[in-house]
Amino acid sequence: MRFAVNLSILFTDLPLLERPAAAAKHGFDAVELWWPFDGPDPGGVALAELRRAVEDAGVRLTGLNFDAGDMAAGERGLLARPRGSARFQANIDVAVRLAGELGCTVLNALYGNGPGTDADLAVANLRGAADAARDIGATVVVEALNSHDNPLYPITSSEAAFELIDRVDRDNVAFLADLYHLHRMGEDVLALIDRHAGRFGHVQIADDPGRGRPGSGRMPYPEIFARLEAAGYRGHVGLEYRHQGPGAFDWRRA
Repeated sequence: MRFAVNLSILFTDLPLLERPAAAAKHGFDAVELWWPFDGPDPGGVALAELRRAVEDAGVRLTGLNFDAGDMAAGERGLLARPRGSARFQANIDVAVRLAGELGCTVLNALYGNGPGTDADLAVANLRGAADAARDIGATVVVEALNSHDNPLYPITSSEAAFELIDRVDRDNVAFLADLYHLHRMGEDVLALIDRHAGRFGHVQIADDPGRGRPGSGRMPYPEIFARLEAAGYRGHVGLEYRHQGPGAFDWRRA
């Protein structure tokens, strides 16, 4: 398995621009990010600083979220929100350009909280994002979140995500299999891998309960990794768990 550290949830004791180097220091050569700016376009200087921090650390950016609104305040995307659609559209070319400059080929588009989300709008926005991402050879991924942590988020199962992806009808739109969220919603993640790994554009992990590192909860991660390998998944696995102190990565040596 190839792992990528999610710098938006790990190393959060450090300023963002120091986190790529921290990941490299811990032996990782890949990182991923939620959209790290307050707004769709932070300007060239901020983007250049982030790009330089990633390049100077010698790591590769393997996943990037489109602007998802104010995540800290509980927003979870703009894709299907009529009042957020213009902001999402303003971010498409900015995010795609940054991804292209860093060789990132996975872009995550979060659906957005309800009520009032519009599935037709989500489809249109996903098509626009996918068409732009195609220019850099990238895939746009759709993620299901769990309703316990995200009670207003409408896409809470792999089935709902697959239905949306099928409506978009673009060959570079795929599923982001966040196994923590899916397991928390009661899905059999081993069966999901066996049946649908070919539809995975990206995988993210944390253990359940607690959203901690693998081994801190009850999910069978040795078997999960073996099933992903057997199913032919060759992408990175994003580490999207809470840091939990100095032993955050000791499970890799177990």
